[in-house]
Amino acid sequence: MILFTFPEYEYIGSVLRKSPGYKKGNFFVNRYANSEMHISLDTDVRGQECTILGTIAPPDTNLVSFLLLADTLKRKGARKVTALLPYLAYTRHDKIVTKESLATAWIGGLLEQSQIDAITTLSLHSDEDREYIPLPINALSLAGTFATIIADRSLTDAAIVAPDEGALDRCEAVKRAAEMQMHVASFKKRHTATGIALSRISGTIKPEVIIVDDMIDTGQTLIACCRQLKTLGVKRITIFVTHGLFTGTAWSQLWKLGVDRIYCTDSIPPSLLPKDAHITIIPIAPLLQKELY
Repeated sequence: MILFTFPEYEYIGSVLRKSPGYKKGNFFVNRYANSEMHISLDTDVRGQECTILGTIAPPDTNLVSFLLLADTLKRKGARKVTALLPYLAYTRHDKIVTKESLATAWIGGLLEQSQIDAITTLSLHSDEDREYIPLPINALSLAGTFATIIADRSLTDAAIVAPDEGALDRCEAVKRAAEMQMHVASFKKRHTATGIALSRISGTIKPEVIIVDDMIDTGQTLIACCRQLKTLGVKRITIFVTHGLFTGTAWSQLWKLGVDRIYCTDSIPPSLLPKDAHITIIPIAPLLQKELY
């Protein structure tokens, strides 16, 4: 297996290449005088299985370079190309809405047309993503990793809360892995003209709460959730998310709403994550090494 790693993910690639049977693939992303992109390979891939480790998230040059590399590998004789995308971008756009794009289907078509054979990622946003992306997807769960932290921090007696219906399955998976006894409590979310509104909570809560979701972006859903929990008497909240996008600064309001700590993985390069003493970054390289190799 040949592993082609984009520079921003070398912190993961260097670990994965220690696995038996893996070697480094070398490539160069070049530009013509008018800035059009082209790829040069410095590794023979004929008849080989190849994996590309990188991102298709903005800026858009990431998407173009990733897809162009995949297509180049196949055109140069690679037997199989797997996209290793720790954060699979554009999968939130998976609902059919009048006069709006369906980006998940669009990105699925691009990945397929670029001759990618399979995708490996973490915590797929929803089951609908599999319907719109016409490729085999191996979505690794962080439930076991989160459960270990919950046990180490003696949080197994806390209530577990899903901030919206889409997070219920993730919460249930963490509950089972951590052998927690309480039923998962949850909110229903709807978008309004002024932001996000949540229903009354369904289920029982305690003064200490764990929230599990796939990501934190601007933090608006988690802010709405924590604000309601605070009014219900919750004193301490621990948040577990797979992907830490941390767009803007609104998410920092969470510290005033009872949030004690946020755990997220390094599926987004650590150089892009905020430096905050209350945010703990979980390395995903050991999980990938264990699950894939």
